[in-house]
Amino acid sequence: MPVIPSAYAGGPFYLFNGHVQTIIPGLFREVKDVYYRRERILLPDGDFLDLDWSEVGSSSLAIISHGLEGSADRPYIKGMVKEMNRAGLDALAWNFRSCSGESNKLLRMYHMGASDDLHLVVEHVLSTHKYQQIYLLGFSMGGNITLHYLGKYPDQVPKEVKRAVVFSVPCHISSASKKMASWENQVYMQRFLKSLHQKLTDKLALMPDEMNLEGFKKLKSFPEFDERFTAPIHGYKSAEEYYESCSSRQFLPQIRIPTLLVNARNDPFLSPECFPVPEAKTNPYFYLEMPLNGGHGGFTINFRKNLYYPDLRAVEFITTNL
Repeated sequence: MPVIPSAYAGGPFYLFNGHVQTIIPGLFREVKDVYYRRERILLPDGDFLDLDWSEVGSSSLAIISHGLEGSADRPYIKGMVKEMNRAGLDALAWNFRSCSGESNKLLRMYHMGASDDLHLVVEHVLSTHKYQQIYLLGFSMGGNITLHYLGKYPDQVPKEVKRAVVFSVPCHISSASKKMASWENQVYMQRFLKSLHQKLTDKLALMPDEMNLEGFKKLKSFPEFDERFTAPIHGYKSAEEYYESCSSRQFLPQIRIPTLLVNARNDPFLSPECFPVPEAKTNPYFYLEMPLNGGHGGFTINFRKNLYYPDLRAVEFITTNL
């Protein structure tokens, strides 16, 4: 323990494998009646972050981190926001640098180990609000950033941060990036690269002397993209050094608040190394749940009723006595 059994039995019969369980919710899920109040905070380095708030007047707050090329507007984020509000918590969905609909001001963007930005969000919240409890929630990349923050810097995590729940996390980035390069994942890879190309094109217009996109379309995988862009932009010597530094699995033994990781066994994005069983067995604060189904960020319970396991499981974990 605490490797724990999962209550998720799988979704509708027509979501019959990990790819379909990933794609259908991603393309067709809709979440209505979530209204944000946007706040822009200025950062010490001259950049900014856009925070989207959904408040119900609570003394407790859920801070939600989205996935790669996501934003606070994604249905899986809005679904979590809505469920947190329904449970009586305020919710804050923060947008990574360059993910709020406007390019950020610096060459730096976001990456798998950008937990310093998450820390700035937490510190800003505590300096401007009187929340007694804060819960950290994250999906995919946002989950890795959350685990990285909790495990690499446990002494700087404020006492108000009580628990965390993360889903579909590539916590061993090197092997997950190679899994994403496989032929079966090319449809996802091409979507990510197309979106990243547009984002870098927007940045090129702002700082033409600091970026060169020549040959971008020859890139076919995350290792190639990260070697060319992510690593040098963010101060790493290579993609592999970036992966080694930012993978959250290595920091799981240092986590000191109750934290749940839910990774589906049929997640097409995750390698075997992304299922940290030994760490869960040896750290009493770290809980690992590995349902057989769910895909990447899917976990549909009832598509028509807009019921998804992450929303319900997160509320259950943060409100249940352990």
